[in-house]
Amino acid sequence: MSSELAYGIHSLSAIIEREPERLIEIYALKGRQDERISPLINQAYSLGISVQFMSRKALDDKSKGEQHQGIMARVKAAKQKDENDLGQLLTELDKAGKPPFLLVLDGVTDPHNLGAVIRSADAAGVDGVVVPKDKSAKLNATARKVACGAAEVVPLFVVTNLSRTLKSMQQEGVWVIGTAGEAEQELYQVKFDGPLALVMGAEGSGMRRLTRENCDQLVKIPMAGSVSSLNVSVATGVILFEAVRQRAVN
Repeated sequence: MSSELAYGIHSLSAIIEREPERLIEIYALKGRQDERISPLINQAYSLGISVQFMSRKALDDKSKGEQHQGIMARVKAAKQKDENDLGQLLTELDKAGKPPFLLVLDGVTDPHNLGAVIRSADAAGVDGVVVPKDKSAKLNATARKVACGAAEVVPLFVVTNLSRTLKSMQQEGVWVIGTAGEAEQELYQVKFDGPLALVMGAEGSGMRRLTRENCDQLVKIPMAGSVSSLNVSVATGVILFEAVRQRAVN
């Protein structure tokens, strides 16, 4: 089975809490025993996981420049979820009587942005994040660390054909709202209740044509200043929490 590195306190905490079976080995900074790292090391020992203590240079070299916060781990690669898993999620939500709340990313290729978006998605209570197999950042160690543990909580569905997936969601009664600067309606003029998928495009180029054509509705964030757009992770947070506000009222 393939493995990958996980960096940082939040990421490791989430893995130990939710997927301890993925842990292979932990690497910790020699001489650093504080209230944030010590519990993780103790939990690793209780699980029978080996812990190697390393100098800062050795840990820096092993992390290849990533910010490790004094602790990292080699873990079994997580199983990638696909469109079949997404269909199963929609079925489970329907049985539970819960309207789906999904986030779709089209062309977000920076792993830092992917991690930040997943972190916001977790905070907003999103049921799952959907990305295309191509033209998308991978859920690598960088994205996981930026997500601060949210990547181990929010399911990420990697689909082969995004347009086809949007059509499938619509057939399940999900209303698809895309974001575009040229949209006529502003964010605060649109209803975000009920079964919902929010689609965010790449910063600058936005959604691809086929993705845009498969949206039920387009909205834009009102911009009062001189800049024409927001970073995709910031824009996602703005729209997600307007949806959260409305869904809480309804």
